[in-house]
Amino acid sequence: MAGSQGSWTGGALTAGSLWKPKYAARAVFHPAWIPESIDPAVEQLKKIRLIAGTVAAIGVYTFVEGGFAFDEMLENMLTASVVLLFITPLTVGVMLFVWRRRGSVSGLKPSLFNSLKLLLLFVGTIVLTVVLLQTAGGAGFFILVLGPLVLWLIGFVARGAWHVGANFFGTAGVHRCLPPLLATVTSWLMALPDLLTGDLHGLSLGMGVLFILGAPLTVTGIALLEMRRLDQRYGIRLAAHPAAQPRFVPPPPPMPPATPPHASPQGNPYGNPYGNPYGPPTGNPYNQGNPYGPGPHGS
Repeated sequence: MAGSQGSWTGGALTAGSLWKPKYAARAVFHPAWIPESIDPAVEQLKKIRLIAGTVAAIGVYTFVEGGFAFDEMLENMLTASVVLLFITPLTVGVMLFVWRRRGSVSGLKPSLFNSLKLLLLFVGTIVLTVVLLQTAGGAGFFILVLGPLVLWLIGFVARGAWHVGANFFGTAGVHRCLPPLLATVTSWLMALPDLLTGDLHGLSLGMGVLFILGAPLTVTGIALLEMRRLDQRYGIRLAAHPAAQPRFVPPPPPMPPATPPHASPQGNPYGNPYGNPYGPPTGNPYNQGNPYGPGPHGS
């Protein structure tokens, strides 16, 4: 998206685009070091997985319960932040233990550190947004100051959640199967409290099962489809060491043809039946013979 100053240009965050949460969120939560998806079908699966994961994180059953429970949504956001903060490093640590049996994992440290920074930044942003939302209600005059900041943060977090939900803090830079694995583990942990306590939030058994188990089951199914496609089409397996995975190099953009296919060839392939009317005449134009014939003396 190019344009005048203040627009998004080549992934760089300008002073003008800083005021637009979607541009700021992309610059922060989808930096250039995160590898792009290698398959359009996998990218579509990520979007479905992200929607189901959002259902598990926020708790859409509050709508069915009889009105949007704003306080409960904030509580669920904080719970999701805590789950992310602990389960993401733990799951990655388990996979590092698995990969360590097949080779050294020291080369993964830069990618792991970058992902950890994104995780801490995202969780910190969520906590700050929730605290400001809770404070703004009784801020009185200061609502004039906090209001625009809170609105900007809400847009920033929402757009950031879309990016980190798709790339899961850039863990695809470590292993392309890590994002679907982490999404699956996180969605089940978000549903565990309700499963263990049997709290259906006032819903019937059928609706409770639909809204509590529907999201993690959907995320799990989509994640398995992602990993299966990565395995079958690209030879990328979760248990295999990242260094042993095939390197995917994006194809170069197509070059425009030197000559447009609709352009006519240069020159006339059949020649000019009348010759070149602008070329030099044949012979010497000043030695065409005497049109009056020889003179009396033969000259």
